[in-house]
Amino acid sequence: MTVTDEIRTCLQVAFDPRELEVIDDSESHRGHAGFREGGESHFNVRIRSAAFQGQSRVARHRAVHAALGDIVPRIHALALDIDV
Repeated sequence: MTVTDEIRTCLQVAFDPRELEVIDDSESHRGHAGFREGGESHFNVRIRSAAFQGQSRVARHRAVHAALGDIVPRIHALALDIDV
């Protein structure tokens, strides 16, 4: 399973989102810190879920990081776009 698939699965299970997009953006970071040949080092995630209702921006980010667990230390960058 790819890291992209792992991220998607974890977020789907944790938040049952109505919208979820996980993009491996590693190639656009070629030559920058943390880039790995073959990708899976830089990710953009867009997630929309009722589970985030009433949470602050910080709380939403913490919830996503908690849901991803041991995936986070294995990647270099994670950009999050989170909303209800």
